[in-house]
Amino acid sequence: MEDWEETYRTLRKRNWIILALLTSFSYFVLNPMLAAGVVFGGLVAIASFGAMQRTVRRAFAIDRTENRKKGLIIVKVFLRLFLLGAVLYILITKVKIDPVGLAIGLSTVVLGIVSLGI
Repeated sequence: MEDWEETYRTLRKRNWIILALLTSFSYFVLNPMLAAGVVFGGLVAIASFGAMQRTVRRAFAIDRTENRKKGLIIVKVFLRLFLLGAVLYILITKVKIDPVGLAIGLSTVVLGIVSLGI
């Protein structure tokens, strides 16, 4: 369990570093509207990953019953997926965030996980 805590702490730091690097690069080299998309996408991805991590840890805690865990985690995952889709829809249609920047920002957690494997 302690190995996961250390790994998760390292991953969180890398996610924020990667988001800062991607945002800086897109702001200074490309354009500020793209950078806004990167920031929003990164924040959504990091928040979603953190919430998913908490849900999974609670679902597999020793003091919960087997049937409740499965049903609850499935409902939470689908609710979170629906909420994520709604947030992305609002960001693209109402707030007018750059979709390419949003996609780059959403890849922040993936890049952090890949960097752990290198």
